[in-house]
Amino acid sequence: MMRRRTTLLTGCTALALALGTTACGGGPVTAGGGDKALSGQTVTVAGVWSGTEQKNFQKVLDAFTEKTGAKTQFTSTGDNVSTVVGSKIEGGNAPDVVMVPQVGVLKQFAAKGWLKPLSKKTEQSVDAGYAPVWKKYGSVDGTLYGLYFKAAHKSTVWYSPDALAQAGVKPPKSYDEMLKAGQTVSDSGLAAFSVAGQDGWTLTDWFENVYLSQAGPEKYDALAAHKLKWTDASVVDALTTLGKLFKDKQLIAGGQKGALNTDFPGSVEKVFGPEPEAGMVYEGDFVAGVAKDQFGKTVGKDANFFPFPAVGGGEAPVVSGGDAAAVLKDGKNQKAAQALTEYLATPEASAVWAEAGGFLSPNKELDLAKYGDDVTRATAKSLVQAGDSVRFDMSDQAPAAFGGTKGTGEWKLLQDFLRDPSDPKGTAAKLEAAAAKAYQD
Repeated sequence: MMRRRTTLLTGCTALALALGTTACGGGPVTAGGGDKALSGQTVTVAGVWSGTEQKNFQKVLDAFTEKTGAKTQFTSTGDNVSTVVGSKIEGGNAPDVVMVPQVGVLKQFAAKGWLKPLSKKTEQSVDAGYAPVWKKYGSVDGTLYGLYFKAAHKSTVWYSPDALAQAGVKPPKSYDEMLKAGQTVSDSGLAAFSVAGQDGWTLTDWFENVYLSQAGPEKYDALAAHKLKWTDASVVDALTTLGKLFKDKQLIAGGQKGALNTDFPGSVEKVFGPEPEAGMVYEGDFVAGVAKDQFGKTVGKDANFFPFPAVGGGEAPVVSGGDAAAVLKDGKNQKAAQALTEYLATPEASAVWAEAGGFLSPNKELDLAKYGDDVTRATAKSLVQAGDSVRFDMSDQAPAAFGGTKGTGEWKLLQDFLRDPSDPKGTAAKLEAAAAKAYQD
């Protein structure tokens, strides 16, 4: 989350040509074989990744093939992973492994009896290499169903060093300072922020960082579990804080209308593309992968980040997300599926994508030297060192109908709020109505 949902600009056909495979679901892919333990078997994998992320995950799958002889076939589900996987199961065509981008979806799959517990070998790797919080988020009722392979550090604001230097501003230390710096940037000719309002998940991330810092971790946990109602004053306060940014047409590239017509890759392009329209873009560490792969930026020189700043008197937030490998009961190849998750739990597998870029691993056994640049290395170190104090993306903990579905629930309501941020209290009431329905309170 992380997330998830980073539908990049690379077309499927171009990707298939680049890989020399049918990586968009047309047929099995192999990168080796021979007399390996799983030769002749094929593991089908489904996940949200496309574009550069899909290409880089394919490198990991190819390394698994090289090691075991098992072929792999990856299908990109797009954002609505629960709907796509559900329909595949009903059609008798369940994938063997699903890369689940939301805790809420993992819980939903477990509740429906779709998942197989992960092997003891995978669990031992998690116990040895991960902070306990990652096992907690991958477990349902004490059983480990999800192995967090790819994590996201979602408290990073990315900026063009040139844009900030030209405006004469330095990376801010507080939220108010950030808005003030943004005003100076916009006075110098560029909008301050590029906001990906077309993708509702980016707006949930904005809210979560503001809320965690302003309301504190206890209320964050309570709201994530829906033990606190969305009509609580703390939610209205966070929406009010966010509304100050959303309603300022000078601060946002293209104003509200422009933001609502900008998807995530487009928001990165507006800062790091050939014709910059903004100086800063808030999103997770995966922004670096897009800036580097799509726009040829050198991370640390042409693209850098500052931590999402503290709001009011709160602490600076550390919000994370992640994609967890889960084995489906209805998959046709259980042995190879468990072998793939065992492989993904190793630092060896993480190193493949870490070297390619646009990736963070929660596995503390991964050598930080494997990351390709100092900025990513620092982000990865910060995530691993945060240990159990990391707070998982709130919308990813919610049922998918509320926190993870395009055009409905929190995603849509925050888009409506971006369109018209004049009534935080009314928005909070609508969020509560949608949450109560999804959580079935």
